[in-house]
Amino acid sequence: MGLFDKLTGTKRPAEGVAPRSATEVHEALLALNLPDVPYVIRNGRDEGVDLVAEWRITDPAWQTFFVRTEVSRVFQVRMRLVPEKNEVRSVDQQYEVTWVGGVPTLAISAESQRGQVQTTSKRWTLGGGADGGLEATETFSFDSSDLKDPLQKVVLGSGWTWRGVVTGKL
Repeated sequence: MGLFDKLTGTKRPAEGVAPRSATEVHEALLALNLPDVPYVIRNGRDEGVDLVAEWRITDPAWQTFFVRTEVSRVFQVRMRLVPEKNEVRSVDQQYEVTWVGGVPTLAISAESQRGQVQTTSKRWTLGGGADGGLEATETFSFDSSDLKDPLQKVVLGSGWTWRGVVTGKL
């Protein structure tokens, strides 16, 4: 892996993994849509891409979870399949979340990032420890890799390259 690949988050499949067809890769990515995961992979035609993976922040079944955790930033991964190169090109778009009466409002963040975005949110609660002293307990942890890792695993397992885009078109 070269330096540029590391900066963009580009990952290549293991040696000897035969590339699957674009249709199979597309279907395998959509198969990640399970009711017990906090993200969804959907058609990205409206955004000008093949697929979009994003947190289910506006999904009523998941809204309680996101309200309770007061997530302030979310992001989506936009993907384009490039069959002639056996690669999925990806770009991340980050959003700020404003909560009004338990309903999320999404707005494009003032900061712009392309390529690989790593976002981690943690919440700690201070309380009394077993020894009577002050103790911090992690009460919440949310990591963008919870969304990206399954996508990359499917792509690499399909014999395709995951290419993070920094400049130019997706």
